[in-house]
Amino acid sequence: MNDTKLNPRQKQILELINRSDSISRLEIKEKLDSQFQASIPTIARDLAYLLKNKLVSVHGEGRTTSYSGSNHSPLLKYFDIDQYFSLDPDQRTDVKKSFNPGVFDNVDGLLTLSERLELDRVYKNFDQESRSSNKDIYLREVERFVIELSWKSSKIEGNTYSLLDTETLIKQKIEAEGHPKDEAIMILNHKDAFETILANRKDYKQISFSQVTQLHNLLIKDLNVTSGIRKQAVGITGTTYRPLDNEWQIREAMDKFITSLNRVEYPLEKALLTIATISYIQPFTDGNKRTARMLANAVLLANDYYPLSYRSVDETFYKMALVLFYEQNTLYYLKQIVIDQYKFALNTYFK
Repeated sequence: MNDTKLNPRQKQILELINRSDSISRLEIKEKLDSQFQASIPTIARDLAYLLKNKLVSVHGEGRTTSYSGSNHSPLLKYFDIDQYFSLDPDQRTDVKKSFNPGVFDNVDGLLTLSERLELDRVYKNFDQESRSSNKDIYLREVERFVIELSWKSSKIEGNTYSLLDTETLIKQKIEAEGHPKDEAIMILNHKDAFETILANRKDYKQISFSQVTQLHNLLIKDLNVTSGIRKQAVGITGTTYRPLDNEWQIREAMDKFITSLNRVEYPLEKALLTIATISYIQPFTDGNKRTARMLANAVLLANDYYPLSYRSVDETFYKMALVLFYEQNTLYYLKQIVIDQYKFALNTYFK
């Protein structure tokens, strides 16, 4: 899953493989960019490294040997994210510029069996862990988590409060000087939304449209944002993708998403789908990504999984992963974020 140890040529080879159903060594050599040209033996060594790290699959032998991506879901195609975003939005090719309803047809198997086995091995039951803790310690941990989630989720949206400013705001109700009032409201709305989820977490076993709008209403309270399904077009910074602009189509897309979400059984897959799809549909005039992150935590808590604070996530990488989903319908990097942040939560909170 983590491709940070790949050299540039290996990254392009992996991208070529994932963009084709099946490809041979010779075809890879022919399609490599000029700066990455290499001999067949060198390409074979690169392929062996990708195979060792379970990033590709091999088929046949001898002259008939071919390679395909190890991710069988069309929603997990690999792209070299640095190379992709080296181009300005208008320069990118083969971009999906409008909403693709077909994303709901491929929501199963987003995590491989080996990934699920690894995550199951480190799994801790949130309900059991919280009940076994000293009450005072548990409440302090909840407060710490709320502070870090409210800070980082708001920072992803451009909020300029520091972590210490956020702690002071939540603990002492003192706003930081030199910051707009809206920034304090955004952070406190996160706090209220998460506390509402935590108190009613079992209600989110099955998700309804009204639950999504209720969470959204908590997150936009007093921020001069219109509630309910948006009735006009919206643009997204950094991409030529344009979400649906008809409120009836938006509602239909949300209904299909919720049906698909309730069909998925594995909680981390449900969280991944939630984070990606609400952001993709953009059902509201503002607050979509915040709603997506909070609803994902509701889904996790409903199933006794640890929630995500996003404390260690890089905001730019997070935004790039979302844009790549908008433009190419790949969850490759968002999946990486969810898995990494889940492991981070297990190692950081409610211990």
